[in-house]
Amino acid sequence: MTAVTGTLVDILTADGTADAYLTHPDGGREHPGVLLYQDAFGVRPHLEAMADRLAAAGYTVLVPNVFYRHGRTPVVELPEFIDMEARPDIVEKVVPLMGSLTPELTKRDAGAYLDWFANSPLVTDGPVGITGYCMGARLALYTAGTYPDRVAAAAGFHGGWLASEAPDSPHLLADRITAELYFAHADEDDSMPEDQIDRLEQALTDAGVKHRCEVYAGAHHGYTQSDTAAFNPGAAERHWTELLALLGRVF
Repeated sequence: MTAVTGTLVDILTADGTADAYLTHPDGGREHPGVLLYQDAFGVRPHLEAMADRLAAAGYTVLVPNVFYRHGRTPVVELPEFIDMEARPDIVEKVVPLMGSLTPELTKRDAGAYLDWFANSPLVTDGPVGITGYCMGARLALYTAGTYPDRVAAAAGFHGGWLASEAPDSPHLLADRITAELYFAHADEDDSMPEDQIDRLEQALTDAGVKHRCEVYAGAHHGYTQSDTAAFNPGAAERHWTELLALLGRVF
């Protein structure tokens, strides 16, 4: 397995400084960049381990703290194992953070993250890949639609509210997207009901976006996150297979 190096970096944004976890293969050479968008629980050891696994496959991976306006990581103190039913107080803390990250702020921050990739000697020239989890899938879709010439591929796993009836729903950017997309929904996920799954599929198809959307049977919202009660090992490994295949096709 390729050895990787993980460090902490600061990214200057229009609104302050976002702390981030950076990981890349050892050796100091350039590699394709991948932006990994967190779930609502934020940057933590589990997400860093996911980023390390991706880096070991040959990528320079950046995991920004998208809640940086509320403080540096950890923005919310978490137990080693997250069970939302047993700890409803965690939900009470993260929901306001999610609500504060508007589409406008998301798009502005994404520009700063992409600028970081463009200026890093550890990243090859050209567009980057994105993978996002839970709320991060929505951020990935916003980013791909806002900066089409800077994103080659974007994936989202157990994303919520990707194609709502809101006037700023991310699926409405479909006609701007040039990246190849892959979305894997959980079939037991109230935040991405069947009507939204169908609406996302239709929007991407109508826009001519190269994409594939799948529903993972028996999976819950959060199925990739091994430090939560929603973790599904089989679905998580399937996610790795599809994510690496997507990135392998475009890089």
